[in-house]
Amino acid sequence: MNIAVFSTKPYDKSYLDAFNKNYGHQLTYFESSLKKKSTKLTKGYDAVCIFVNDQIDEATLADLAENEVKLIALRCAGFNNVDLKAAKKHNIKVVRVPSYSPEAVAEHALALIMTLNRKTHKAYNRVRESNFSLNNLTGFNIFGKEVGVIGTGQIGAAFCRIMLGLGCRVSAFDIHESEELKSLGVQYKTLDMLYAQSDIISLHCPLNSKTSHLINKESLEKFKPGAMLINTSRGGLVDTTAIIEALKSHHLGYLGIDVYEQEENLFFEDLSERILQDERILRLLSFPNVLITSHQAFLTREALDQIADTVLSNISAFEANKPLVNQIS
Repeated sequence: MNIAVFSTKPYDKSYLDAFNKNYGHQLTYFESSLKKKSTKLTKGYDAVCIFVNDQIDEATLADLAENEVKLIALRCAGFNNVDLKAAKKHNIKVVRVPSYSPEAVAEHALALIMTLNRKTHKAYNRVRESNFSLNNLTGFNIFGKEVGVIGTGQIGAAFCRIMLGLGCRVSAFDIHESEELKSLGVQYKTLDMLYAQSDIISLHCPLNSKTSHLINKESLEKFKPGAMLINTSRGGLVDTTAIIEALKSHHLGYLGIDVYEQEENLFFEDLSERILQDERILRLLSFPNVLITSHQAFLTREALDQIADTVLSNISAFEANKPLVNQIS
């Protein structure tokens, strides 16, 4: 099939090209994101391949249908950026990568926790300047702390197992409780109990109408004072304005995020020579107890292998009129 790949970075091209040797599709790469104003680029293509910050709304889908695009292949698990009702209306199928090395994201959540706690990023910069002082680098033992996990799908489950291995008490909230995790020692609790009792809270749930701004002014007030919040899932789960106020009041002790609700204007780009116009991200960057990475939790060789292979397999199944096991209905 003739496929237009949007929001392309060098690693996307490298891994897709490597795996495409087994599939034989025609791949054209665009650095730009796919949205209403860039749909003209899709003319002549059978399918489009997109990522987390492409905006596939009703207007975009209408243009895709007019350009005779028949398939949208996501390079990710989340699909909150796609209007599924409009896709169905225009008879455009949508497929995703439901699982790609859940350990990659879970391990990055741990990396955020460890870095925030032991301040290794600050120590690294100090030592490079021959500053060997230990002042203000004090952390806490993670062993024995209570870790709350919101969302225990594949990534959340992997994170639970990691934290249990570190000797933490792990509690969780999910509308579907895992008997396997319970057998390992995970205790399911109400959200209010999890907020009040957790030293560290990590978000691993999808973004939808029920979870949008799950972490807000009211829920933050229920947090244990000084708690750490980690988000490697979707930026829209967190109300950034409320987070800033909680940090200013010292009620929230630490924040580690790999996602941000306005990230489509920032992440994946080199903006080092520009003046950022996003006041909220600038405010977050000013806090010494905030750590931000730019949506890199998925970025491991194993995950990129699986993403590329699954994306191309999904497209081949569509081309051969086979069942789409990863279709989003």
